[in-house]
Amino acid sequence: MQIVGAVLERSGAPAPFARSKPFTVGPLELDGPGQGEVLVRIEAAGVCHSDLSVVDGNRVRPTPMLLGHEAAGIVEALGDGVDNLTTGDRVVMTFLPRCGDCPECATDGRLPCRVGSAANGLGSLVGDVRRLSRDGRPVHHHLGVSAFASHAVVSRTSVVRVDPDVPPEVAALLGCAVLTGGGAVVNAGRPREGDTVMVVGLGGVGMAALLVAVALGFEVVGVDALTDKLDAARANGASAVFTPGALADAGVRAPVVIEAAGNARAFETAFAATAPGGTTVTVGLPAPDARASMSPLTLTAEARTVVGSYLGSAVPARDIPLYVDLWRSGRLPLERLVSSRITLHDLDVAMDRLAAGGELRQLIVLDERTVL
Repeated sequence: MQIVGAVLERSGAPAPFARSKPFTVGPLELDGPGQGEVLVRIEAAGVCHSDLSVVDGNRVRPTPMLLGHEAAGIVEALGDGVDNLTTGDRVVMTFLPRCGDCPECATDGRLPCRVGSAANGLGSLVGDVRRLSRDGRPVHHHLGVSAFASHAVVSRTSVVRVDPDVPPEVAALLGCAVLTGGGAVVNAGRPREGDTVMVVGLGGVGMAALLVAVALGFEVVGVDALTDKLDAARANGASAVFTPGALADAGVRAPVVIEAAGNARAFETAFAATAPGGTTVTVGLPAPDARASMSPLTLTAEARTVVGSYLGSAVPARDIPLYVDLWRSGRLPLERLVSSRITLHDLDVAMDRLAAGGELRQLIVLDERTVL
C-alpha cells in the first residue's frame, strides 16, 4: 500500500534543521503485515530526543530511515499468528520489541531484549525484515516503529492494546515518555513511603517522571536550567524547583534522583544531589563520547547506588495499564506533557525547537485524511 511518511535522508545534518532540511515528506510503499506483525494507522506520534539524536548524528543509525518511535494508532490488519488483537483496536506503540525467550527478557524489564535490540540496531523489524520502500529501494525502520507516517507495520510485541476511552494523544505518550520517565521512578528508583523524588532534566521524559511520582503521592523536587521548565514543574505538583547552580548552593539532596536530561553535566548534578543510601537513576541518552566525573569513594562511604534504566526498565504490557489507571482516575494528567501539535511537514523546525530545550512533547496528529 502507499503511505505518507517523513524520511530522514541523512544523519548529522547541520543545525538549524529548518535550513538544512534533513527530512523529506512524501509517498512510500508499505508491505502488508507478515507473520506476527500488525498494520497500524497512526493517530498521534510524539517527537522525542531519541529522534533528535539520530537527526543530529549522536546516535548512528542507517539512512534513509523513517523516524518516530512513540505513537498510538488503530489496528487495520493482522499478520498470521496474531490472534490476541482485532481490527479497530487502539494500540500504544513501544520502541523495544520483546521476544519473551532470550535471557534478557527474563529479567523483568531490567535488561533490553536481545532480539529486539539487534533488530533496532539494524533498522529492521524482528527477523531482519523491512516493510518500507521508496522507488523500489528499502527504507529503514526506526526502533521497530517508524511512526512519522500515516501507517506502520510493526511486530505484535511492539504494541499494547488500550481501551477506546484513552484518547490517541494520551496513548501515544505512554509508548516512550511515560514508560521511560514513569518507569525510572516505579521500576528503577523504587522510592519508599515518605521519600522525596528529585528529577533532573524536565523535558518530556523528566516531566513524565515528575507527574508519575506526584500521582503516586511522593514529594517531588524539579531541577532544570530553564525557568519555563521550572514553572511547569511547580504547576505540575513539584514542591520545590531549582536550577543546577541553585541546587548546589542550597545543598538539597534526595533519596531517589532521576537524571533525564541525557548529558554528562546533568548526571553529575543528579549524582551530587543523591542522599546517603540513595539511588541515582539515569535514563537520559548522552552522546556516546560524553564522560562524567564522580567519586567512587562516595558510593562506598555513603552506601549509594547508580542504576541505568533503559525504557524505564519497563515491561510495557504490565506497566501501561498502571499508567492508564492513574490517568483514568484523574491523578496522572498526561495531557500536560503536550506542548505543541504539529504536522509531518513541521518536523525540521520541530527538531530545532526540541534542541533548544523549549518543548516537552510536540505531537504529530494525523487522521484518515492525511495526504501530501
